[in-house]
Amino acid sequence: MFDDVIEKVKKIENGFKEIEKQSTVILNNNCVDDSFIIAKELFSSEFYQVRELSTFLCGSISCKCNEALIFLKEKVSLDINWRVQEILAKAFDTYCHDIGYENALPIIKEWLSDSNPNVRRAVTEGLRIWTSRDYFKQNPKIAINLLSNLRNDKSEYVRKSVGNALRDISKKHSELISLELQTWDLSQKPISQVYKLASKYLKN
Repeated sequence: MFDDVIEKVKKIENGFKEIEKQSTVILNNNCVDDSFIIAKELFSSEFYQVRELSTFLCGSISCKCNEALIFLKEKVSLDINWRVQEILAKAFDTYCHDIGYENALPIIKEWLSDSNPNVRRAVTEGLRIWTSRDYFKQNPKIAINLLSNLRNDKSEYVRKSVGNALRDISKKHSELISLELQTWDLSQKPISQVYKLASKYLKN
């Protein structure tokens, strides 16, 4: 089943665009339920490229198949390959886009509070640039608040993503970022690290 697609994907050494393209081939030839069955089978592959393909599939159907969203959160987030985690972030953004960012707020908050740093980062990194996304474009303070809540995250991996995301927002909303950063306790090293990233483009 789709052996040609799998063989093609396995040979991809750089980038993800072709893998994403191949996921549409499967989606265009299968219903949502069958696509999810295929995605689960693909995720058992030893090849990270095939697991990326699986992750793209789950992201594309997650707004129609809650099991696919759960699979992303509970299974894909455990993958040890960093490339798969990058696709997890993209898959989560696909879910938010398809369901609507405002409608996705409960899930966004749920994932941001998850114990797995890969799950939290899938949100902070997946929605970059946050204020270019519908809803957050009109409500930048909400995006800033959601991100800032993780300024003292126990994972440096997550904190770096938070700082970079806030830095992105500062390009268009420097005053809002400045006001937020003024409330931070910089005596705490983790928060100070995020502050340095977030304030990079702010005038002293």
